[in-house]
Formats: sequence, C-alpha cells, structure tokens
Amino acid sequence: MRATFYERTGAARDVLRIGELPDPVPGPGELRVKLQWSGVNPSDVKSRAGLRSPVMPFPRVTPHSDGMGVVDAVGPGVSEARLGERVWLWNGAWARP
Repeated sequence: MRATFYERTGAARDVLRIGELPDPVPGPGELRVKLQWSGVNPSDVKSRAGLRSPVMPFPRVTPHSDGMGVVDAVGPGVSEARLGERVWLWNGAWARP
C-alpha cells in the first residue's frame, strides 16, 4: 500500500515520508478498510512533532485519525458479509503503527 509515515518525531518537512508499505492483515475480530478518504487531526500532528512524548510508540507510525472507505478484508471471527461494506473510521490509528 502507498502511505505517508514517519520513523522519528520532528517537523513534518523533516520526518514525513511517502512510500510503499506491506498491506496490513486483519487479525481476529478485525477488518481492513481500503481508505478512500483519511483525515489527520491535531492529535496526529502533536504526536508526530514529539509534543506528546519524545518516545515513538512504534518503530513506524502512519498518521491517521478519521476516514472512510470500503471493507476489503476480514480476519477470523468477522463475517465475510462485511466485505464491500462502506464504513466510517474514528480514531483509526489508535494503538496501531
């Protein structure tokens, strides 16, 4: 997948990169959404700048809070009927790289 990410905190112009990352695989009880729109919120900006903590929560972070898209994969325990469903995301990156 093509994504914007950072691997250290700092000013956006210094740390944000755009590149190819492996497609995420949904785990048990999870689903994956092919995003059609994604929003970066003030909390994403503060975390990227290191204002919340100078310690990165993960080696690589893809900033993202809100968005919408279509379910394109499901993990174990999630009905395949969810595939193709349009969904809205809130706090999409919470506790995730």
